[in-house]
Amino acid sequence: MSDAVQMQMQPDPDPRLIVEPGLSARVAALAEPVLASLGYRLVRVRISGSDGCTVQIMAEKPDGTMLVEDCEAASRALSPVLDEADPVDRAYRLELSSPGIDRPLVRRSDFDRYAGNVVKIEMTVAVDGRKRFRGMLLGTEGHVARVRRDDVAPGEPDQILLPIEDMAEAKLVLTDALIAEALKRGKQSEPASGEAGNDNRPDDAQPDFQPRDARRKPAGPFRHRNRFQRAPGENRNRAQHEGD
Repeated sequence: MSDAVQMQMQPDPDPRLIVEPGLSARVAALAEPVLASLGYRLVRVRISGSDGCTVQIMAEKPDGTMLVEDCEAASRALSPVLDEADPVDRAYRLELSSPGIDRPLVRRSDFDRYAGNVVKIEMTVAVDGRKRFRGMLLGTEGHVARVRRDDVAPGEPDQILLPIEDMAEAKLVLTDALIAEALKRGKQSEPASGEAGNDNRPDDAQPDFQPRDARRKPAGPFRHRNRFQRAPGENRNRAQHEGD
């Protein structure tokens, strides 16, 4: 039995606790084992009407990095799997992306790693009569995140415990401190040869795809797109890789 198959069979010690519903969940179920076999972790799947239809798969390495080359490798591995399963009933654009600085938090380790930063959280189940919270992330206690709220009304406690599995979305808020931390982390991860790592800049910092001659420059979030132009049910193996 190959190492890749064994990896897929073993339970994830740090699974995603915030997951997608509906069609996005079906795509995630197909993508997650493929990414794991390559050493990547699925962060999020989002399907939108952008450019007709876009299937965005956000992934990263366990250390939080994701280079353009990683996005390309993941895209090429996922394309035949999605071709075979055909989970989306219309033409779509496949986009592989790194999380970016103001990233979603989906695993317990995310909430611990990014403790000390400002976070926005939307719950599926109301806590103390409300579903939306913003404040300083203080870490976790089991599968519950502790947040120091910045919108506390007089007489209310300033800290609240929010069950991670009851969250619809949790996302870092872009602040000067978060940007400085990301830049510092990016410099520390740069190889001695000068090839830069992913500094996870915010979503609007880079174009959708980096051309080949720019892949050694620090940039993020990286995106690699396959353009599927076909009617539902047609073979999509003729996908073009932008920049090739």
